[in-house]
Amino acid sequence: MQETRLDTARIRAARRVIDPVFLDTPLYRCEALEPDLGCTVSIKLETANPVRSFKARGTEVVGSLLAGHGSRAAVCASAGNLGQALAWSGRGRGIDVTVVASRFATVAKLDRIRALGARLELVDGDHEVARERAAAIARHDGIRLVEDSLDLETCEGAATIGLELVDTVPAFDAVLIALGGGALATGVGHVVKALAPEVEVICVQPLGAPAMTHSWRRRRVVTTDSADTIADGVAGRRPIPAVLDDLLLVADDAVLVRETSIMAGMRMLLDHAGLVVEPSAALGIAAILEDRDRFAGRHVVTILCGSNVDVDAYHRWVGAASTHRP
Repeated sequence: MQETRLDTARIRAARRVIDPVFLDTPLYRCEALEPDLGCTVSIKLETANPVRSFKARGTEVVGSLLAGHGSRAAVCASAGNLGQALAWSGRGRGIDVTVVASRFATVAKLDRIRALGARLELVDGDHEVARERAAAIARHDGIRLVEDSLDLETCEGAATIGLELVDTVPAFDAVLIALGGGALATGVGHVVKALAPEVEVICVQPLGAPAMTHSWRRRRVVTTDSADTIADGVAGRRPIPAVLDDLLLVADDAVLVRETSIMAGMRMLLDHAGLVVEPSAALGIAAILEDRDRFAGRHVVTILCGSNVDVDAYHRWVGAASTHRP
């Protein structure tokens, strides 16, 4: 395999600094999903932890490095999950955390960031506007800017999921990974291609937020003017060049799915697995729903990456899914 920015030895070392509460998350075959999907499905449940998403694997690595260097402040931009994770990791290490988010972000995520003790600054506009503001704060205050997907710690923390997959799951044929900024996809993809190269790495993104998928297909950065999807956790518009370079080396495919399929996937996970997930976590199921023939008879693993969701919106989405098939 050609070299990405990631390093497998560092990824193994990351497990030693991540709080065990975020490691070895539930991983099991979900047979109840299989009649409707037409394939063997295993799910990796990254919601069973204090911040209900995979992001703390990366912020634990960031927090450990900051504390080791005596740094006591950090800032990030977040749609909600990274902010919660950095706040959690910072609180335990005495690091002052500032999170910049869009004022249109999910209220439940913003409330949790505040509850974890971080300073929250809201901006008009989307996540890209928040990224610009976070960078300005870091420059002005001289503090660490944590940039999801660009910072290797966020990618290598997420990559520990890949170690758990290849060490635990009996032979599987494909892994479906939500694609946003790219930390999860490049991290898990790196480990899978290094240790189980026969496994197909498939990234999944909403049709309404396709920038990284278009970039992967064209092998160059493609930006979009807007993003329109219920999957706020993957709704970026400006891919990071270095992250795209890594993705090009580890992803076998990148696919786009419809909003109706995302909602149907959320509904299936509720009905057949008893799991409440946010839209980004249902992208893998949505991909199978839209292309059952591709996955027929195969063993597919999908990572359920988060469950921070507005309750009212969730009920609207899964209610709509009950009357529509993708």
